[in-house]
Amino acid sequence: MNQQTIGVLGYQEILEEITHFAKTNRGKKTLQALRPLPDKRRMEQALREVAEAEEIIKISSSVPIHTLDEMELYLNQARKGIYIRADQFTYVLSFLQHCSKLKQFMKDKQYAAPNVSLYAESIGDVRLLEEEISRCIRHGQVDHHASSDLAYLRRQLSIQSDKLKEKAQQLVKSKRYSSFLQDTVVVERNGRIALSVKREYRTKVQGTVLDTSASGSTLYMEPTELSSIQEEIELLRMAEEQETERILYELTDKVLQHEHTIAIAIETMHHYDVLFAKASYSRKIGGTIPLLNEDYIIDLKEARHPMLGEKAVPLSIRFGEDHRALVITGPNTGGKTVTLKTVGLLTMMAQTGLPIPANHGSELAIFQHIFVDIGDGQSIEQNLSTFSSRLVNIIDILRITNDRSLVLLDELGSGTDPSEGMALAIVILEQLYQKGATLFATTHYSEMKDFAEKTSGFLNGMMEFDLETLKPTYRLLLGQSGNSQAFDIAIKLGMHPELIEKAHQITYKNIRSYREEIDASILKASDYLKQIAINKYARKSTKKQPLPTGTEPFALFEQGDNVLVTETNETGIIYKGPDSQGNYIVQIQNEKRTINHKRLKLYIKGKELYPDNYDFDIIFKSKEYRKINKQQKKKHVEDVWLDCED
Repeated sequence: MNQQTIGVLGYQEILEEITHFAKTNRGKKTLQALRPLPDKRRMEQALREVAEAEEIIKISSSVPIHTLDEMELYLNQARKGIYIRADQFTYVLSFLQHCSKLKQFMKDKQYAAPNVSLYAESIGDVRLLEEEISRCIRHGQVDHHASSDLAYLRRQLSIQSDKLKEKAQQLVKSKRYSSFLQDTVVVERNGRIALSVKREYRTKVQGTVLDTSASGSTLYMEPTELSSIQEEIELLRMAEEQETERILYELTDKVLQHEHTIAIAIETMHHYDVLFAKASYSRKIGGTIPLLNEDYIIDLKEARHPMLGEKAVPLSIRFGEDHRALVITGPNTGGKTVTLKTVGLLTMMAQTGLPIPANHGSELAIFQHIFVDIGDGQSIEQNLSTFSSRLVNIIDILRITNDRSLVLLDELGSGTDPSEGMALAIVILEQLYQKGATLFATTHYSEMKDFAEKTSGFLNGMMEFDLETLKPTYRLLLGQSGNSQAFDIAIKLGMHPELIEKAHQITYKNIRSYREEIDASILKASDYLKQIAINKYARKSTKKQPLPTGTEPFALFEQGDNVLVTETNETGIIYKGPDSQGNYIVQIQNEKRTINHKRLKLYIKGKELYPDNYDFDIIFKSKEYRKINKQQKKKHVEDVWLDCED
């Protein structure tokens, strides 16, 4: 799989997430090395196994999988002729016990996972080896009963040690030595029993000096009477050590006799570790098992990008039956790039044997290659270098792509002259299509939308945009082409329709009227505002006297509201009002007129056009008036009068 694709789509990040659920280092490495495969049968088998593993986790999440690194290390150590130490056998015993537990665990889960549970049956019977190690090793040491010789040697050692201590105590208390000793305590130096002899009496005691005190005034000596017993103990210790090593070599040899069985057990546990890590991750993301096909059909139902979590907006798309190329249009931050990444990443996950975060019944195609070219919006200088690097990438894609390729292209042709970029984008799409690839491309170029509309095998799609909230919905609509929504947003924000119509003609080379959109928007806003006014009056009427029958509340406008004069189709801005008759002062092209509320319709609320605490004198007062007003506020200016401009 293309390394660029792995990096851009965030595939490796998904694998890293899965490794958190693995218990063994070997399992983690295997998961990190996973790559999508174009083998439909193997992937279907892998997906079925994950589904069964999930069923097992639902029953019991505590699967008896043991760590593996040490076991492989000890086997390698044994092959080199080095015996496994007693403390290391504690680990070996734990591993063997887990083998038996795993077999029994899976046997009990056959009803829920008939295929996955079978792997445990490949683990051979290791109970005899387990029992032998348990008999010989206890608390990390070779047990007394590991052999009769070892038991005899350790009994003799105990007897001789007691004999040595008893003899030493007799010497301490004897009249022969008592006057020569620093104290009557028997000490141990370098593993041998010694007496504390005053230095000046060194020649009075027959024996060997083992150590001296820090001051040098005391010598720790082994009297000759104790030497023979000490030597006997040393011989016994050497014999015990040899017997202990013999037992460990014998146990190590028995482990090697079961090497094949243990190797299979290691592989089985490793497989289970990887499998249950996948299953645990699937449960975390709400994954389902997708259907796989080789007909290049993509059918995603409420699919979500796994890295977005709860923020992900579900994507539903069925594509590939009648078309092989989809051109997606829509506004910036409208979800076009996320759509490409979701389709690409979920395809890679399915081809890795991983469930995908989508509703049941989702279907994905098996591809030999998945190619991606996704850029990012940067500065002009960066875009120049980005265009070059992206073009190099696209040239590679053109060279390698075949009829089993999925190609995802984001903002194809961007970063250079629009006319040249558009032309390049079209010929690139044509060439990729002729090579048989399945294509997903996003664009802002209207020419590419026209190209897709007229070209067989191509389909337009658009990311939906809510003009009421001026926000994208992130929903993909097939069979439709959208645009950047610049003209619609401009209408919403109050730009004059003639300017927008002229811009539309320049862009699309045809004439379109935007006045209907204005009227519909105003009518909807006016009705909404009228309802608010009625609701406000209804609430107040519970405290005050109701209006006389037939009296309607005034349409409520605020200073700065943009309104339409229905009789003249002129737009203006509310300056003052209403008075008792429902009249407002409206500024229309620097002229203030008094107009009744019945002849006004809300165009756009002032709050949507102007920030809080906006100085409306900028709109309603002349420059000279504002200048004088500013001066008067600072200090009184003689013979300068501020005339009212209402």
